[in-house]
Amino acid sequence: MHRPSNRIFLGAVAGALSVLLFHQTSLQILYWLGGAPQPAFRLAHVPPFGMPMMVSLTFWGAVYGAVFGVISRRLPGRLYWYGLPLGLFALLMAWFIFLPLRGLPIAFGGALPPILRSIMAYSLWGIGVTLLLPILTPRRVGRPRRGPVTPPRVTA
Repeated sequence: MHRPSNRIFLGAVAGALSVLLFHQTSLQILYWLGGAPQPAFRLAHVPPFGMPMMVSLTFWGAVYGAVFGVISRRLPGRLYWYGLPLGLFALLMAWFIFLPLRGLPIAFGGALPPILRSIMAYSLWGIGVTLLLPILTPRRVGRPRRGPVTPPRVTA
């Protein structure tokens, strides 16, 4: 996976899947527990482009995942350490750019319940991307193993 196009594609897939598996699922569980006013996986059309909410969320998750896929090769250390910063970056973009575009106040106007829900959902999304990207990344076939490989002993 040395070509940038592969990293962009796999990052986008990881970002989109993470929206469905981590972000929306966490919000649905909160709804079932009474911690959210509406269920997740909504198809209501949202401004500014009139797209269904799930399409919009999945699209932006794929965009952020694609960017992360490109920069992930340059990040030192384990990839999962970057899950929370990635989720918090997406959270800040949503609070300060996309909520005002939808006609909502910045950071939900300081209302604590939606702030806490969004922190949880976006953090889990970021963690999901960093967990899914290595799973989706192809491994080299025929790569030599680390350390000596000793054949099993045959006793007669």
